[in-house]
Amino acid sequence: MIQGNMLRDAIISAANSIANNRKAVDDLNIFPVPDGDTGTNMSMTVGAASKELAHFNIDEVGEVASCAASAMLRGARGNSGVITSLLFRGFAKGLKDKNFATGEDLANAMTLGVEAAYKAVMKPTEGTILTVARIAAEKGRASAAAGADAVEVWNAMCKGAEEALEMTPELLPVLKKVGVVDAGGKGLTLIMNGMKSVFENGVIVKSQTDDNKQTEEDFIAVTQKNAAAEYEGEITFTYCTEFIIERDQKIEKDPLDLRKYLESIGDSVVVVDDEEIIKVHVHTDNPGNAIQHGLEYGMMISSKIENMRKQHEQAKKDAGIVDNEPEEDYAEPVEDIGFVSVAAGNGVKDLFRDLGVNQIVSGGQTMNPSTEDILKAVLKVPAKTVYVLPNNKNIIMAAEQVIPLADRKVIVVPTRTIPQGISSMMAYDPDASDEENLMSMVKAADNVSTGMITFAARDSEFDGHKIKQNEIMALDNGKLVFTEKSPVKAAIKLIRSLTKKDTQFITILYGEGITKEQANELYRNISSKVSNDVEITMVNGGQPVYYFIISVE
Repeated sequence: MIQGNMLRDAIISAANSIANNRKAVDDLNIFPVPDGDTGTNMSMTVGAASKELAHFNIDEVGEVASCAASAMLRGARGNSGVITSLLFRGFAKGLKDKNFATGEDLANAMTLGVEAAYKAVMKPTEGTILTVARIAAEKGRASAAAGADAVEVWNAMCKGAEEALEMTPELLPVLKKVGVVDAGGKGLTLIMNGMKSVFENGVIVKSQTDDNKQTEEDFIAVTQKNAAAEYEGEITFTYCTEFIIERDQKIEKDPLDLRKYLESIGDSVVVVDDEEIIKVHVHTDNPGNAIQHGLEYGMMISSKIENMRKQHEQAKKDAGIVDNEPEEDYAEPVEDIGFVSVAAGNGVKDLFRDLGVNQIVSGGQTMNPSTEDILKAVLKVPAKTVYVLPNNKNIIMAAEQVIPLADRKVIVVPTRTIPQGISSMMAYDPDASDEENLMSMVKAADNVSTGMITFAARDSEFDGHKIKQNEIMALDNGKLVFTEKSPVKAAIKLIRSLTKKDTQFITILYGEGITKEQANELYRNISSKVSNDVEITMVNGGQPVYYFIISVE
């Protein structure tokens, strides 16, 4: 059977395993566009749980699984990271209230994780991480039914996952054509085998690189955060709050409801209960609210509140880091409507601010922000209803996970590109209902044609195109249409193909690596080719990765 501290070590081992191999998993991505790739996203997601569990010493397997699932939910990045977090959320549900896990418990927990992941994906695709997880669960159930112990069941699931991974090219022709297995599935096998090392041999896979630090540094470089902001990023909430409640036997309330509330106002939530007491640990900006809700279950025995930011201020001074003007981490929802948008590049961010966006989450293609990053931005908006614009198809799922975590209504508009986000903001009507606005904003996004000019991150063969690393690529609404030698030439050719007889507006955002002279060259060329009735707008977006982002309406 699996004890709590064994599961804790297994998840830490899993985080190290995927971190050690994240670049190899990234390289399995068949589309050569620079991305917040699968290995990186899964590594940072599981790494969030590893960090949370590092000092966790409660030997109840259900509590360890719950802590890990909560951390992964908030740390989830990209679709692969969100699916991984959902697998662990279901896994935690299967181990709820258990002191230890048998083989049958593990198989049942994995099955619940698979069910949660499939339900969350609008159109589940076989030949992906979902298939790998499903077959692993099936093998686990068969092993448990045969009377296998916990270690044997986990080994059977690992073997099933490996077998399923090898099947993925047969289920997805695009994988077979390129000659690779599914990246998310590969990541899951690394995670499971990292856990197997602890279950089977008691050995935690050693970290070969400080992956979490490296990927965070990559993100900081992309979003141009300063040293003080990086340091402050280590603390999400201000107060470390701990208390013990003596349960009132007359009060029939489920401590699970207390946990859910605490997760809506903080992180690092641990709620341990028995017939007599409830022990609580939470990091939050509202310790009074946490304690007040705790008192609904009985009498306070003891409490402790520590200001973690104050504790870190001295460390910052010692490190010679000077704080910028502090920013409020929480805003009371006093207004009716607010907006959050994901964007990269100062010009793009300014454009969204001009359109009325309250908070910008730095990120996009090269680094997908986590659910927690988006949640923090939502909680900074002083509104009862907050619209969230992900502006990237790989961020939509992470944004949707914010909905049950926030203390206010969150509406995710599934925008897949920056132009779609801009068009959605312009379609918002303050006199319309939330439902009417969501429909009109989605419709506006769908009416925008998005063109993008970028470079190939790796040699690849995709959709009939043989592509060399650093070659210029033109994307028409996400689909690779041709390659070129020059970003400007590629943009001219792409805009001409996107422009129709009824086109009224063309907006061009030029990014890093494009000079003002090149932007003007593109503007002059397009102006001479289209009707005088077409309005052309050129904006210095400053975005990374994409030389040009083009909106045609």
